[in-house]
Amino acid sequence: MDVLDTVNPARLAFVLAGLAMLVMLLIGLLAVVMYRRQGLLLKKQEQELQRLVQVERDRLETEVIARMVQLTELAKHLQSAREDERHRLARDLHDDLGGLLTSAKLDAARIRSRLANKAPEALDLLAHLVETLNSGIALGRRIIEDLRPSALSNLGLVATLEILAREFAEHSGIEVHCTLEPVALKASAELMVYRLVQEAITNITKYARASHVWISLAPHDGEIEVSVRDDGLGFDTSVQPDSSYGLVGMRYRVEAEGGTLAVVSAPGQGTLIQMKLPQSR
Repeated sequence: MDVLDTVNPARLAFVLAGLAMLVMLLIGLLAVVMYRRQGLLLKKQEQELQRLVQVERDRLETEVIARMVQLTELAKHLQSAREDERHRLARDLHDDLGGLLTSAKLDAARIRSRLANKAPEALDLLAHLVETLNSGIALGRRIIEDLRPSALSNLGLVATLEILAREFAEHSGIEVHCTLEPVALKASAELMVYRLVQEAITNITKYARASHVWISLAPHDGEIEVSVRDDGLGFDTSVQPDSSYGLVGMRYRVEAEGGTLAVVSAPGQGTLIQMKLPQSR
């Protein structure tokens, strides 16, 4: 009799079923191992990708910071060069043009004294010439003051801003309110503050259609705060206007002096330009 004929069919089926389950278990374990291995490989790749992204992000941040420093230094250099050129032009206007106009005025006075009895009809022309020369001298002085405000070095920042505000109110018809306190700033920072206030009120005349302007200068929490506020049209700060380069230039000039600039505005609610600068020791 054959050996298979003596095996119990039920027992054989049980053994085969066990073998099949063992094979399935081995296949399942192999699949789990392969899945786990694939997961570890994917995780490792993801970590490597994150590392590369972080390295690139750090490189870009470093490059952006370096570019910002370069732009700030460039703004400071351009501002310094601009002020040097203004100073040279003011000196030339004062020495050359001012001297010529004053000399012409003196010559006209001498001619007038000599023609007083000989040619009375020429006196009116000489008087008109003297008035024209006086207007030219006054215009030259205004241009010189715009180029290089002598009051800043002679009278200080507070008095210079008061003069600027008074002249602005007279020319524009806008009511100006000043709250100005003596502060400790470097000479370059004082000139920058004067220029920014000057530019701010010029922009108010061009765009704001304001009826009141408030200018303040005061120390606060170890810093110097300067602000120019108006009750004009205002604008949406979330929208980049075509004429925003002035504000960008302001920001870089303030940052070149170690300060910060903030612009707060909304349509119909006026505009506030506020800068904070470190005190000069």
